[in-house]
Order: sequence, then structure tokens, then C-alpha cells
Amino acid sequence: MIADANILNEFIAQNPKTSPLDIQRLRTLIRNAQKESATNKPPKSSRELFKLLRELTQIDINRSPMQVDTNNLSHSHSLPVSESLELSESSEQGLTNDEAGIRLTLLGKNSLPEFKRRTAWLRFALQFHNPLIYVLIVAGLITLLLKDYVDTSVIFAVILINAIIGFIQEGKAEKALEAVRSMLASHAKVLRNGAQLQINAVDLVVGDIVLLESGDKVPADLRLLRVKNLHVMEAALTGESVPVEKSIQFVPQNAAIGDRTCMAYSGTLVSFGHAQGLVVATGQQTEIGKIGTLMSEVQTLATPLTRRLDSFARQITVFILIVSAVTFAYGHWMMHMPKLDIFLAAVGLAVAAIPEGLPAVVTIVLAIGTRIMAHNRAIVRRLPAVETLGSVTVICSDKTGTLTCNEMTAVRVMLPTQTLRVSGTGYVPEGRFFRDETAISVADEGALQALTLCALLCNDAQLKHDDAGIWRMVGDPTEGALLTMAYKAEFEAQDMALRYPRLDEIPFESEHRYMATLHHDHSGKVFILLKGAPEQVLDLCVQDAGGHAFDKALWQTRMNEAASHGERLLALARCDVPTGTSTLNNSDITPRFTLLGLVGMIDPPRPEAIAAVAECQSAGLRVMMITGDHVVTASAIAKQLGLNAEHALTGKVIETLSDAELKLHLQTVNVIARASPQHKLRLVAALQAQGALVAMTGDGVNDAPAIKAADIGIAMGNKGTDAAREAADLVLTDDNFATIARAVREGRVVLDNIKKALLFMLPTNGGEAGVILLAVFAGIALPITAGQILWIN
Repeated sequence: MIADANILNEFIAQNPKTSPLDIQRLRTLIRNAQKESATNKPPKSSRELFKLLRELTQIDINRSPMQVDTNNLSHSHSLPVSESLELSESSEQGLTNDEAGIRLTLLGKNSLPEFKRRTAWLRFALQFHNPLIYVLIVAGLITLLLKDYVDTSVIFAVILINAIIGFIQEGKAEKALEAVRSMLASHAKVLRNGAQLQINAVDLVVGDIVLLESGDKVPADLRLLRVKNLHVMEAALTGESVPVEKSIQFVPQNAAIGDRTCMAYSGTLVSFGHAQGLVVATGQQTEIGKIGTLMSEVQTLATPLTRRLDSFARQITVFILIVSAVTFAYGHWMMHMPKLDIFLAAVGLAVAAIPEGLPAVVTIVLAIGTRIMAHNRAIVRRLPAVETLGSVTVICSDKTGTLTCNEMTAVRVMLPTQTLRVSGTGYVPEGRFFRDETAISVADEGALQALTLCALLCNDAQLKHDDAGIWRMVGDPTEGALLTMAYKAEFEAQDMALRYPRLDEIPFESEHRYMATLHHDHSGKVFILLKGAPEQVLDLCVQDAGGHAFDKALWQTRMNEAASHGERLLALARCDVPTGTSTLNNSDITPRFTLLGLVGMIDPPRPEAIAAVAECQSAGLRVMMITGDHVVTASAIAKQLGLNAEHALTGKVIETLSDAELKLHLQTVNVIARASPQHKLRLVAALQAQGALVAMTGDGVNDAPAIKAADIGIAMGNKGTDAAREAADLVLTDDNFATIARAVREGRVVLDNIKKALLFMLPTNGGEAGVILLAVFAGIALPITAGQILWIN
């Protein structure tokens, strides 16, 4: 619960006759309620606060915000609209302003809580909390006592530089929660007292009715009440590469987030359409809020290098203290050396054994590796992450945008008499059409020309070539894939639009699941072009483009084969209409069309990712795909990448497995589909429990907790979310899995260099310490002083 002075002031403004005594009581109860919420104590003050507010505003107790069953509302995707409204104590007219005000006071604002953070001074002080640093500090103090000020300055400079670097890097990581907070919408359109208002999104409460339209960011978790052709882009939350079509039909309670089509989740984006939705969760209770909570709970792991250095520092510290004590005891009591002389000898021994230059050498080697990786489009945010890359044994990669381009691409064209393959990826209009493995000429294929012309004209997307030479698509990803395919057939959008002007159109809507456009050719010929869901379009066709009677069973068999490869299918058709027709209505769309063919589309794997996966596997690295997408799509992409997709796991199955069973499955499974943020965290933990060093890649806010929990987190810098980038140790500026393979290779070089430095330092330091030991035990003068040892080191 969050309540503040602003809420109290608003209440007083709405209720000016409130007495000073009641205002003081309200202020005290609000303060106590806040404390109860922060310490998870029973909400005694909250109940008293509600009782007082009810007395002051005379609101009906039967519509008490305290009776709103938020637990049941968390399953509102499995409830009918009427039941969701009843549980939220709301109606389609929305809440009253008074009711909303009380709920805001009692249930809290629609924002993520500010988690307590370490102060800057504490973060800086903790940089010195390291056994090796303790040893260096002791060495520095000893040299200071010996009045060797130059050596003292060098040692403390090394300590300070290391602390500053660690402090800066940790400061960047602290921004992860802020990045999640930034995904929340700032304003919302709601119904209050039946009237439409625009309010700050933080003031939304459970029971509010929110209005959505194209371009809006969803301001809270909503149970949809009414939809009109609503499509929501949920890629950042679920990994789905295309906008998801929404409805009001409830789904099973155990449905994955990506399958809850009657819900719109906070932080996602409305691609097109409009809707009304009931707020069922706000702030920390939203799905994105739960991810923020996960982020705060995940502890950043020490890197393998840090763990090894810590262990080495402890061991060498104990060893130095024991040997120095034994040396002092032997020299004083056995050799009867003066206390000062034997003390200086013990100090010299300690200084000789301490690898003073190790932190500096490690920092320099890591910094060089960081610079090289930056040239290779991999930005390191934490220096030890460079070495961790060289130690990684498992790479868990998100699919969408990492292994694939996150750009829908037409890969298959099914014509009446043949099936063609389309080359190229993404929205770059470069590629050809192939029959088997032979490229064909589009000019010689009339059926292909007719289909690609339909794909071009019955289309509202645009392809633009920017100043940087990059092709960018504006519009729906599916239409963008069709438009790119038409460009590959050497059609020009502007030329064809002039040759076959559009007279009218029926836009795509969920109710009829097709788009139709009306065109003419300047010579009196008028025709309708149709594209849409195959099950809808095929019912409207009476023949195919070859003039044969339409055989739906044959086409269904071909569709099943394409669907087994994870492809999304669109059907394209055409029919001629009487000359002079200038308008188009749904009544014109009757079973009289000619089926031109079907187009199979998928977000395909990057060509360079296929090679990079093979390189990783040959280097002994295991590559796993963990995605929120459908299992069929994930398995199809995995096969193309060369991953074992025979036994893919889904999030629903993972929830039924114990930790031991999950570890057993992970020995053979490389593909995880429909995974939620909680599933990804559990998978990373299970792999780490098996002794694996895990790298986790991703680009969405749903990936951020697992990115933070992994031994090394890798985020996409181009199309990735701020939440993923801020949680990561490594950011890829080209969003390319192949860059990870190059970074791992460089990480292994860095690890090798650190090992070589240690192999040089330790024998040198051991030799110095050995000379002093021999001198003490032989009873001769020390051949070297502590100051000289420091200079040598």
C-alpha cells in the first residue's frame, strides 16, 4: 500500500467540510497503514482508515474496496467478463471518483515501488571488501612504515583504481529496476461516472475501465471487455514476434501468458484496433511488476574469475601469515636474531610472497579484452565478464531478435501446381524464388506474378530505405513480409499503385479475418484482391489459379506440411467484378474467388547465427533456445539452427516437474518454449546447480531476471529493451548471436592471458620468498630488502 500527502490533499479538496480532528486522524492512519504495508503486518490501520473514509464520504459498504478479491482477479483470464466485473466491484460505467480515490488510498498507486538501494558511499566502500585487496592494504601499510613512499603510492593507486572501476560498473547495474519502471505508461483514458477522462496512469486502480486505441501503451493489466480488431505487440513480455490478436473469450486458468488472448498486459503496445478493458492488477501486482520484483530479488553472481581470485587471496594470506610467523619464531628463538632484524625479515618475506601486481595485471588484461570486444560490437559493462565469457559452458539464447531477425519473412509460396522456396531474410528486398534448388525467373511464371501482385496491392505496409542504407518497414509485420516478397519479384509499389489504382477497401478485422481491396486497370477491368486467414479465404474460393475446381482437402494437406515447419500462412485470392464498380462492402465477399495461392511466413534464423551455433558446438559449448514463442515455431527454428529439437519442453510442463526432474530433462533438452520469466530463472538455476557456467541472452523485459541471474548476462543493444540492457554484463550492438561466438573466443584469449600472467608472477614471488627463507634458516644476512622486492615486483 502506498499513500501520501497528495492523496490526503485531494480528499480534503473533494470533502472541504472535513474537520481538523478528522484530518489529523486520517493523516495518522495513512502513516500507520504505510508502515504496515512496508513490514507486511496485518492491515489493522488500513481497515480503520477505510472505516473512517466510509463514514466521512458515506460510501456504501457493499462496494468496499477492501472486499475486492485481488487474488481471484489474478485469474481473470479464466473468468467470463461478467464475473470479472463482479469480483472487482465495478461496472461497465466505471468507478465513481470517490470510489477510485478510496481505492487509490487503500490499494496503492499504479507504479513500481522504490526498492531500497545501497548508498554511493557504501557501494564504494564495499569495493575494498576483497581478501586480495586486504593483503594489498597490509602491504601498503608496511611499506609506509618502512618509509618507502613511492612503493606505498603505487600500491594504494592500484587499490584505488580497482575500486573506482568496480564502483562505476555497479552504478550502471543499479539502473536495471529503473529501466523496468520506464516501460510503464504515463497516462490512461478511463471511464469514471460513465464519462471519459484522461488521468495519470499512476492513479489507476483495480476496477477502472480503460480505453485503448492504436499506439497506446497498456497502462495496467486489463481483462478485455470489448475489442474491435485489437492487436497487441507483446514481444518484450512474451517473445512473440508479431502482434497478438485479442478477443474477450476467456481461456483455461493454466494458460501461458502468451496464450491469454483476453488480457492486455501493462507495458505492451497496441499495434492497431481499439478496446475497453477492466483493470485487474496495478503496480507491483502486474506481470511487469512481478518481473521488477524478480529483478530486485536476484543476486548478482560472482564471476569465476572473482571467485578464483577470492579463493587464491584467502589461501595466500593464510600461507603468508603462517610462514612469516614460523620464520619469526625460528629466527628469534632458534637463531637468536634481534627482534627488529627478524621482524624486517618476516616483513620482507610477506612482501615477497604477495603478488602486488596481480590486480593491476588482471585489470589491464581485462581492459584490453574489453577494447577488442567493443571493436567487435560487444560492449562489456562489468570487467570480470570478459573472463567469464571464456569459462562459459552453456549459452541459453532467446529466439526472437537474437537467433532470428525479429522480422517476418515469406519463405514458401504454394501455387496450384508447385511449391516454391523464397530466399532472403527480414525486410531487405534481396532474394529469389527457387523450385527445388533451381532459381526461376518470375517473368516466366504467370501464377507467381499474379500472387505477388496481389500481395503488393492488397497491402498497407511500406518499405523505406533510410540515409544509413537500412531498409525499414512501416506497418504490420505480416504485410511487411508480403511486400518484401513482392519487391523480390521485381514489382515496384508506386508503379503498380498507378497502374492498378485502389478504389475502395475492407480493412482486416478479427470478425472476418481478411482484407479486401478493389482495383481497376484503366481499361475498364475491375477486380477484388483478397488476403487473409486460410480457413476463411479458402471457404470463399471456387477454383484455383490454374482453372481447376477447388480441392480443399489437397490444400489442407499442403497447409499442414507448412504449419509443421512453424510457418504462419496467408491465403491470397482474386475475383473480377462488373465494370463501373466503385465501392466494396462485406456483402461483396462471397464464394466466387479464385485462389492464387498461399504464402508461408516465419521469423527465420539469421544465416550467421546458424554458423555461430555450429562454431559454439564445435568448441564444446552447449547452445539452448529458451523462448516465449509457440513450441512448433521454436522447434522449427531450432532444427534450422542445428539444435536438437526432438524433445522440446514447454513452460506448462516445467511447472509440473520437481527440481530433480527438471535437471534430468535438461540433460537432453535444448529447446524450451512458452517460457515465462519465472521459468527462465528456474532453468538458469537448474543448469548452474549441475555445475554449468551459464550465459543468458535476450532482448525483452521478460528476459531481464534470467539475464541478471546468469553467470554472464547478454542483452541486445539495438532492438533490446532498457531493462534487458541494464541487467546485462555484455551488450551486443548488432543484436547478432554470431557476435557472442566471437566474444566467447576473445574471452578464452583473456582467460589464457591471465593464466600466463599468474604462471609468471607466482614463480617469481616464490623465488623471492625462498631466498629470504634460506637466508633466515642459514643464519646469514638478508640478500634483498622489502623495498627492493617491491621494486622487482
